[in-house]
Amino acid sequence: MSSAEATLARQLALVIDLDVCVGCHACVTSCKEWNTSGTAGPLGDQSAYGAAPTGTFFNRVQTYEAGAFPATDTIHFPKSCLHCQDPPCVPVCPTGASYKRKEDGIVLVDYDKCIGCKYCSWACPYGAREFDEQRQVMTKCTLCVDRIHDEQLPPADRRPACVKACPTGARLFGDVADPDSAVSRAIAERGGYELMPEWGTRPANRYLPRRSMAAAEGTPEGGA
Repeated sequence: MSSAEATLARQLALVIDLDVCVGCHACVTSCKEWNTSGTAGPLGDQSAYGAAPTGTFFNRVQTYEAGAFPATDTIHFPKSCLHCQDPPCVPVCPTGASYKRKEDGIVLVDYDKCIGCKYCSWACPYGAREFDEQRQVMTKCTLCVDRIHDEQLPPADRRPACVKACPTGARLFGDVADPDSAVSRAIAERGGYELMPEWGTRPANRYLPRRSMAAAEGTPEGGA
């Protein structure tokens, strides 16, 4: 992808506020529910309660402890496809199944072209690609593209399922290429950051840092 193609006038993305995420997994279950019944197709789970369960999830929440005892902090870290502005999963796809839409910056998979080779999974540094064992294709977060552009839905419902389900408002959705959007203002005000910027993928999704962590470290919010 050239720099001209990578510079999009519109880039839809998620901005996740780590300060208010409580790790309830409402985003995970709502994502699973919507995409199982939506245009993304079934997200198969096999032997869910067995010794070797498998499943397809577009969104996961990782929980870990930061700091040193007794000054520790529990971090809930939701992670899904970051809809990178320079996605490494796209150029490695031998069939062109993985692509980035110019109209909204969403990275998608054309299941009719996907041969399940998993090249995109190996290329993604974030582990955001999922292999659907049932359909033998690669899957991922679509930002609920079938919801957000559906004019038959009420405006309040034209958001990703995970955003609508979040009980604390930890998940924001909007155009990060628009400096006047609510998500861009939140990034600017809170020091929103990219995940693993050293990879040069320019992820569209951003994270808002924990205020409690910044205070404990004696640093300005979002600063070093």
